Amino acid sequence: MTATRICMVRHGETDWNVEQRIQGHIDVALNATGVAQAAATAAGLTAHRFHAAYSSDLGRAWQTAQAIGSGLRLAVQRAPGLRERHYGILQGLTTAEVAVRYPDTYARYLARDPDHNFRTGESLAAFSARIVAVVEAMAADHRGQSLLLVSHGGVLDICYRRATGRALSAPRNFGIPNAALNWFEVGPDGWRLLAWADRGHLERSLDESAE
Repeated sequence: MTATRICMVRHGETDWNVEQRIQGHIDVALNATGVAQAAATAAGLTAHRFHAAYSSDLGRAWQTAQAIGSGLRLAVQRAPGLRERHYGILQGLTTAEVAVRYPDTYARYLARDPDHNFRTGESLAAFSARIVAVVEAMAADHRGQSLLLVSHGGVLDICYRRATGRALSAPRNFGIPNAALNWFEVGPDGWRLLAWADRGHLERSLDESAE
């Protein structure tokens, strides 16, 4: 077996998720629901064995990863490359506020313009290149093993598209729930989606509405 099996988990819920406020690189802690989701994810993964675990260094992901790692007795390594996309001038605003303050930028946000970087942020194309490079490097370093990665909604969006061939600019037609389990393989033959948005271990999970 040469492919690396990866379980990627989106961080637990934050208050900004509930408010539909764009987080990007801003550090936001889990709310009470998110803390419970992280604990439930740890319990839901006890039957699985991972050779290594990596997490975005942003607080909401790191907090989720630490809860999972503690439950699985698995050390987690910080991986800044797994950070969410930088949304530039949109960070800290709700999607409703963006629509009013920056209508032209909001239109490009909705259109998933791959080259627009929200003035001070990261373009979708650059973000995708970053995430693909990081995940493929981890897969190469752990060829034939199983990895646990804890990250963000935008990162999972990129991984889903890479594994299914869906274009970056295509509308999203799949959910990215907080703390759900998403499984795929990465190897010499490319990416392959195994399972998506498994929430069987959660009593409640908020589907993605704002990154």
